[in-house]
Amino acid sequence: MTGGFFALLDDIAAMMDDVAAMTKLAGKKTVGILGDDLAVNAEKAVGFSSSRELPVLWAISKGSFLNKLIILPAAFALSAFAPWVIEPILLLGGAYLSYEGMEKVIHYARPSRSRHVDSNSGPTEKQRIRSAVLVDFILSVEIIILALGQVIEADWLVQVVSVSLIALLATVGVYGVVALLVRMDDAGLALMKREVAWARSFGSFLVEALPWTIKGLTAVGTVALLLVSGGIFHHHIPRMHEFLHSWPSILADGFLGIVGGTVVWFMSIAIKNFKGRV
Repeated sequence: MTGGFFALLDDIAAMMDDVAAMTKLAGKKTVGILGDDLAVNAEKAVGFSSSRELPVLWAISKGSFLNKLIILPAAFALSAFAPWVIEPILLLGGAYLSYEGMEKVIHYARPSRSRHVDSNSGPTEKQRIRSAVLVDFILSVEIIILALGQVIEADWLVQVVSVSLIALLATVGVYGVVALLVRMDDAGLALMKREVAWARSFGSFLVEALPWTIKGLTAVGTVALLLVSGGIFHHHIPRMHEFLHSWPSILADGFLGIVGGTVVWFMSIAIKNFKGRV
C-alpha cells in the first residue's frame, strides 16, 4: 500500500516536471503575442472616467476569463477531432483584428470626419466593453492555439494543464499590468501628498506622464493589432509565407496586416452602402 502511494507521488512529480517544461516552452512561443495582447487591451481599457476605470477593467477581465473557459475545451476538442477547422478560425480572427487596426489608422488620418460629431454619439461604455472582450477573444484564440501547438506531442493531461496555465497567466498578467497603468495617476496624487521631496517629484511625474502613456498605448495597440493579424496571415496562408519569405518578419507581418485590414475595411464600406440602397 505504501509502495503504491509513493509510486503515485512519483507519477505526479514526473507529470508536474513535464507540465513545467511544456509551460516554459509554450510561454516562450507566446511571449511576443502576450506583449501585443497587453498593448491592445491596455488601449481598450483606458479613456474612461476615473470612477469607472476599475469597474470597466473588471468587466473586461471577467469577459476574458469567460473567453478562456469557452476557448480551452473547444481548442482541445478541435485539435483532437477536427484540426482542419483551426486555421480558418484563426484567419477569420486575423481579418477582424486587421480591420480594427486599419479603422483606427484611417480615423487618425481623417480626423475631420469626426470633428463635428456630437460626443454623445460615440460608443457607449457597454459597447466599448463588448468590443474589448471580442478582441480579447480573438487574441486568446491565437495564444491558446500557439501554446497548444508547442505541447501537442505531450500526454493529453500535460497538454490540458500546460495550456490552461498559459491562458490563466495571460489573463491575470495582462489585466494586472493594465490595472496598474490605469491607476497610475491616483498613485501619483498619493505620492504628491507625501512630505518626502523625491516622492512628490515622482508623483508629479506619474500624473504628467499618464496622458502620454495613454497616447502611447493607443499607438502601440494599433500597431499590435496590425502585426498580430499580419502574423496570422503570414504563418497560416502558405502563398503569403512563400511570397514574403525574404522579408524581415516584422515588415512582412505589418505589410500583410495593413493590406488585409484595408481589404476588409473596403468590404465593410461596400456592404454598408449596399444595405443603404436596399
